[in-house]
This record gives sequence, C-alpha cells and structure tokens, in this order.
Amino acid sequence: MVLDNFRRKLRQEAQIWREEGLIDTSVYQQLSERYQFYNLETAARDRFVVILIALGSILLGLGIITFIAANWQAWSREVKLTLLLSLFLVTNIAGFYLQRQPIPATIRGKTPGRRKQIFGHGLLLLGALILGANMALVAQMFHISGSSYELFLSWGIGVLIMAYSLGLTTLGILSFILLQIGYWWGLGDLWYFRGELTWLQMLVQHMPLLSWVLFVPLAYLCRSRWIFGLGAVAFAISLQFNFKTIEILTYSRTSPWLASLAFAIPPALLWSYDDLQFPKVTFRQFQPLARTLTLAFFSILFYFLSFRWVWQIPSYTSPNNFSSSLKFLPVIDVIILGALALWQWWNLLRQKNNRHRQRVDINSIAIGSFILISAIVPLWHVTTSTNPNAIAILIFNLLLAILACGLIRQGLESGKRCAFWGGMVLLTLQIISRMLEYDTGLLFKSLVFFLCGVTVILAGLWFERRLDFKTIKN
Repeated sequence: MVLDNFRRKLRQEAQIWREEGLIDTSVYQQLSERYQFYNLETAARDRFVVILIALGSILLGLGIITFIAANWQAWSREVKLTLLLSLFLVTNIAGFYLQRQPIPATIRGKTPGRRKQIFGHGLLLLGALILGANMALVAQMFHISGSSYELFLSWGIGVLIMAYSLGLTTLGILSFILLQIGYWWGLGDLWYFRGELTWLQMLVQHMPLLSWVLFVPLAYLCRSRWIFGLGAVAFAISLQFNFKTIEILTYSRTSPWLASLAFAIPPALLWSYDDLQFPKVTFRQFQPLARTLTLAFFSILFYFLSFRWVWQIPSYTSPNNFSSSLKFLPVIDVIILGALALWQWWNLLRQKNNRHRQRVDINSIAIGSFILISAIVPLWHVTTSTNPNAIAILIFNLLLAILACGLIRQGLESGKRCAFWGGMVLLTLQIISRMLEYDTGLLFKSLVFFLCGVTVILAGLWFERRLDFKTIKN
C-alpha cells in the first residue's frame, strides 16, 4: 500500500516534469517501465476485488451454515456427514486449483489469471471457515462433549496445517486468531484445573513455546512480517500469563524464579535473533522487527514495574491452585527457550560471521544489562523479606529513563522519527505517571502538564528542523 502511494505520487510528479520540460518522453517511459505506472489502477482494483471476495466468502459461508441449520433436523446422520465433507472438499479443491493458476506475463496493466487466483484465495479462506463449522457439527452429531476453547484450538490447528500446506498469509493469521481465542478461553480453566491434562490443555500450557516454534517457520514460508510479529507477541504475552508473574510479584512468594525468567527470556530471545542461523536464509528479513519488539517489550515492562503498587506485597497470599503437573510443565518451556536464547547470544557475542574480532555492539551490551537486571531484581525482591520496595521502584524508573534517552539518542543519530518520538513518549509518560501516582497538589500537576507540553512541542520542532538540515546537507 505504501509502495503504491509512492508510485502514484511519482507518476504525478513525472507528468509535471515532462510538461515543464525537465525530462523528455523517453525518460518518462523509462520511469514508467521501472515503476510500472500502468499497473497502479490494476493494483487498486485487485485490492478492492480481494476485499469484496473476502466479504462475499464470509457471507456465503454464513448462508451455507444457516441453510444447513434450517434443514439439520430433517436429514439423517449419513446425509449430514456426506454433505459436510463434500462441501469442505469441493470448496478447498476448487480454491486450491484456482489459487495455483499461473499468471501470464503482464501486458499494459492487464493480468489474466490474477482474478482466478484472488477467487481461489477467497475459496480457501471460506474452506477454513467451513472447517470449524464441520468440526462443531460433527461433534454435535456424534455427541462428543468438550469446551469451546477445545473447538477453537482444534480449529486453529487445522487451519495452521492448511497455512503450511499452501503458504498463505491470510490462513496463517486466521490460525493465529483461532489459537489465541482458544488459548485465552482455556487459560482460566487451566489455572484452576485439577486432574489429568488432555492434549489440548497441554497446548494451552505450552502456548509460549508453540507460538515460537509454529509461527516463526510459517513466517519464512509465507514471507510475512505480520505472522512473525504476531507469533513473537503471543510468545511474550503468553509466557507472562502462564507463569503468573504478577501474582508471584504481588501475592505469592512461591517459585520466584518463574517471574524472573518470564521477564528475561522474551527480550533475550528476540534481541539475539538472527535470520542467518537458518541454513537456507541468505538475508536478515525479520531481525530488525525482532529487535524493535525487544525495545517495545522493555518499554512496557519497565513502565509497568515502575509503579509502586506492583511491589507492595499484601499481608495475605493467594491460594496455590496449581496441580503438580502444572508446576512442572513450565520448566520444559524454560529449558527449551532458555537454551535457544543462550545459543543465539553465544553466536551474537562470538561474531562468527566476521573474520576479525570486533568490538561488541554497545546496544547489545545495554540490552544484555537490561535482561540481567530484569531477571535479578524481581528474584531478589521476592526472596529477600527485608528488601525495601523503594529500591526496586527506583531501579526500574532509572531503567525506563535510560531506555527513553537511548531511543531519543538513536533517533537523533539515525534520523528515525519512530525512535525519537518513542523515547519522548516514554519519558513524558514516566514523568506524568509519577506525578499522578504520588500525592501532589493541583498547582504542581498543572505545572508538570504545562512543562511537558512545551517540551514536546519544542523538541519536535527542533528534531524536524535538524532532520531537514541533515537532508539538505546530504
């Protein structure tokens, strides 16, 4: 979408240049061929067609499900099963056939076969939706009892298999959504579960590991930053909730190492991630995104742990509802993910791709320090009864300020607006949060708001002026 906007703007500028005589017709034709100006309208029309087909597929699926529900009681079990399987197979076979149709060479903006691929893509998406309806109806026909989260987890696994088989980003995102619905639905039941675990409950318990193992290879197969980012975010968040880090810090002193590892493993794994560790990968496709997610994780973690109420342990402790199996299972995730993180950091620090030893990147040293402090302080706080809360609060406020200043410095050096404004937002949010958290007068609050507003405006204007000056100078 961004590339199309650039091409459209370039075409408008090129037409003006040609009219003003700055370029001749041959140069304009070269620009047109290089940036494919003649495909702009086709690309916009194809996006519109994709939206229409996706919407139509959803409505068509709802219509089919409604029709089946209206005649469900009148049909025998054999008719129902045959109809469901036939509908699923016909939809997916037709979608696979159309989606695999080769596209002939582009001729002046016309792409024969492109519409067939789009329609086939829509049929495959419809087939994934029909899969869930079939699973629910078959379970009802054969009186198979189960929870709603088990249906979504099974459905998500089925769609994930389709995504791996076809290499489609939309199916990968749909499988991610279904698995996350099943995970969050089943997480509450898992916390208070007592008894033998089923294989679907094991999926919920090992969702941090599965989010990394299942979606990272799928991201390479689909060449999708969306799938990699969603998988990494799900891995980091599910690790916090599976290990119950907030309960460990605020209510319970049992297994404090779980909270420390849950805070340390996500940034350690993401920052040291390198695409070149895979044998058939020749360029770093997802490493910048992984490092951006690391900074986002630290921003949220430091901001959250800078509040006073997080470290105030009440006089009572929450009951321990974990069964013996649930106490042991997180160790598996910790061992595998921790070993993977250590292996990646070993490769990062060794710098095996360089022939000569070089100075270790200062950013990696800073991130490594953040990881160690994030792991040590919660463990020290929970295990030491005489530890005052003010020390932990002060440490994470300092870490938040250092991270914000580091982002501002990086933005100034590289000219990246996201880094500069991210640091400014963090620093401003920290000042305002501390002012609101502690007992301060209204006059002081108004002064802080006024100074923050003036600082943000002046800093933004100064940064944009400095960026423009660097652009002109270069």
